[in-house]
Amino acid sequence: MAEQKGAAGTGVREEDHTDLREPEMFRVILHNDHYTTMDFVVEVLRKVFRKNLPEATKIMLDVHQKGRGHVGLYSYDIARTKVAQVASLAREAEFPLKCTMEKA
Repeated sequence: MAEQKGAAGTGVREEDHTDLREPEMFRVILHNDHYTTMDFVVEVLRKVFRKNLPEATKIMLDVHQKGRGHVGLYSYDIARTKVAQVASLAREAEFPLKCTMEKA
């Protein structure tokens, strides 16, 4: 702690350290349904998550075969934004594609 003089000359103690922590991370997950096309899922993975074609195809196949696919690990705000972007694109294309996030 450092002691500093205030405007009136009184001694004021102020903490001069900051407690920094790593942000909590969240998994973003795509869920399978029987209506969304595989091509649309790949398009979303490339557009929203910046995945290359082989990686997007692998994730899409996980979603199709396993029922869900792990897309990435992000801080809360970024994960929430990506989930909202997927929902918006799916709604525009009239697909029921579901994207969620969970604490890592």
